[in-house]
Amino acid sequence: MIFISLTISLDDNEIEITAIRSQGAGGQNVNKVSSAIHLRFDIKASSLSELNQQRLLDSKDGRITKDGVFIIKAQQFRTQEKNKADAFERLQSFIKKATHVNKTRRATKPSRNAKRKRVDNKTQRGKTKALRGKVDF
Repeated sequence: MIFISLTISLDDNEIEITAIRSQGAGGQNVNKVSSAIHLRFDIKASSLSELNQQRLLDSKDGRITKDGVFIIKAQQFRTQEKNKADAFERLQSFIKKATHVNKTRRATKPSRNAKRKRVDNKTQRGKTKALRGKVDF
């Protein structure tokens, strides 16, 4: 069981993990060790609610295929365990970000005391500036 947040969790069988060879520079280690992780998460076949599934599919992320499969390739680290942890962390942050709902903003008005203080500050500032004028003898 993978816990995304307090209300969202995924079963282990919903995520497909494959170990593959890493790309790029790295010398002999890259050629002999399958340390990169290929994580596939089918959004449409997941146990998430319809609303959360739609939010994930509507996000403009290039890692989502046309079939609704979210693909992560983790190859930043040298060991398979660290890459697997990195892939899970990236999946978790993606789901959290896509399913987060902002609070609705309620319009408020300044209190009567706040209005009075603002006007008092303005009049005090005006008096200060008026004193900077020319002095008559």
